[in-house]
Amino acid sequence: MKYKYCFFNDYLEGGHQNILDALSKTNLDQEEGYGNDTFCEEARNLLKEQIKNPQAAVHFVSSGTQANIVSLVSMLKPYESVIAPLSSHPNEHEAGAIEATGHKLNTVDCPDGKLKPEQIIKIVEHHAVFGEHMVKPKVVFISNATELGTIYTKQGSL
Repeated sequence: MKYKYCFFNDYLEGGHQNILDALSKTNLDQEEGYGNDTFCEEARNLLKEQIKNPQAAVHFVSSGTQANIVSLVSMLKPYESVIAPLSSHPNEHEAGAIEATGHKLNTVDCPDGKLKPEQIIKIVEHHAVFGEHMVKPKVVFISNATELGTIYTKQGSL
């Protein structure tokens, strides 16, 4: 199936010409790996400058899956869960990465890919009924744009 725009992952598109030019210029330069290269150091400094915090610890990960794992799991206690659209990236395209950390995804069918407040409330209330015998929803996963290409707005449409 062909899509005009596809948001399934961050690996589907080719590189912008400026990025390809920069890679071509630096292709034979040897750099230490694992985030210890001059490019990562420059990016770290730019980020620290933007957030006005020179003491900030900035760490890079290799993909969106790792970024989702690090960020989501750092917010959760072992008995807590993530509320996410059924079509969300962690549910559809990360091969159970979040669940592999021992956390549950409470998924909600959202035809447009966007969670609504009433859907979140329903999940939270449902899990409160049985107290200690159910996971406690703690984090809501949204992405802008969604896997379906829709975006959140203040008005709730688009």
